[in-house]
Amino acid sequence: MNMQINPLPTQTDRAGETGKSPYRNYLIGGAALVVLLGGFWYFNHGTATKVRPDLTVPVRVQEVVQHEMPVVEHTIGTVVANSTVSVNARVQGQMTKAFFKEGQMVKTGDLLFQIDPRPYQALHDNAMASLTSAKAKFERYTRLKSQNAISPQDVDEAQASYLEAKAQAESARLNLEFTKIHSPVNGKTGPILIQPGNMVSASTASTNATPLVSINEIQPVKISFSLPQSDLPRIQARQRAQGLTATIAVDNGSIAGPKLEAPVDFIGNAVNNTTGTIELRATFANADTALVPGQMVNVTVELNSIPNALIVPREALNEGPDGQYVYAIQDGRAVMKPVKVLFDDNKTVAIEGALKPGEQVVVDGQLRVIPGAPVAIEGAKRVEMGVRKRHHTAS
Repeated sequence: MNMQINPLPTQTDRAGETGKSPYRNYLIGGAALVVLLGGFWYFNHGTATKVRPDLTVPVRVQEVVQHEMPVVEHTIGTVVANSTVSVNARVQGQMTKAFFKEGQMVKTGDLLFQIDPRPYQALHDNAMASLTSAKAKFERYTRLKSQNAISPQDVDEAQASYLEAKAQAESARLNLEFTKIHSPVNGKTGPILIQPGNMVSASTASTNATPLVSINEIQPVKISFSLPQSDLPRIQARQRAQGLTATIAVDNGSIAGPKLEAPVDFIGNAVNNTTGTIELRATFANADTALVPGQMVNVTVELNSIPNALIVPREALNEGPDGQYVYAIQDGRAVMKPVKVLFDDNKTVAIEGALKPGEQVVVDGQLRVIPGAPVAIEGAKRVEMGVRKRHHTAS
């Protein structure tokens, strides 16, 4: 009996049946593992000399200085007239003449306007005639009483008539006087609001007639300005000790004028709950009338001074979850040091903290700095301290 035995399939034959070798997957996985391990070694060994130097952050620094720092506030003030008077007519009638020019400086008592006096002159003459008659009657009745020729009641009635006529004559005299309108204050006139030739109405307590002109007293003037309520303890302490002084600079076009000083003579009795500021005022003589009501001026007020203050640029100050701090340079590394701000004038800051004069603090590049990491200093400058500006809005 003939039997045919087929040979066992070889590896090649099995690969041909499936279309690919079963060892191929192992070879691919091994190659991927080698690449992964090689990449890991490269990044942790081959590039170590390139990554670690990048931890050194370039920064700019300035030195800490120590000296007295004036606590000075700079703000915007407004010129306010010492007084403003609206000149009104006290009697009605036709205005016949104005005795000044618009914008002219006038003094107390200067004649400003004339209202037609003729109607009031006639009333005054009539009142004077009635007064003369009543006076004569009273005097005659007084003589008759002394002779017991008239009753006391008649004398009393004559006296009452005389006093009434006297009051009417005085009222008529005043109305005639009111036809001439005089300046009540020294100051500068504004525009004439009712021109000569027009009828004017009398202004009373119950009616408000159109004023004839407004006069601003500008010698002296007041400067009104506001400071934040956080300065209130300094303001009160300085006012009690030696008083506050306000300084303003008057600009003459493009040329800065002289600085003017005056004592602060008014401190508001309440803090503005909208702006959180308190109003102060100082009175200036304004001899040259350079200050005009409504004008904005720069005001400087020294509230205090901090002796032996540690001063750093404002750029060195940072805010953290635990408060304010600066980066100080120690042995080529940035060290975080907490500080307390004593005064900030928006340019330099007086601080308290574990710093020494001459020590360097980072003023640029803080966002890239890691506490304790090395830094590369690009340049050092010494802080120049001066009186800096600090601005606030008037209410």
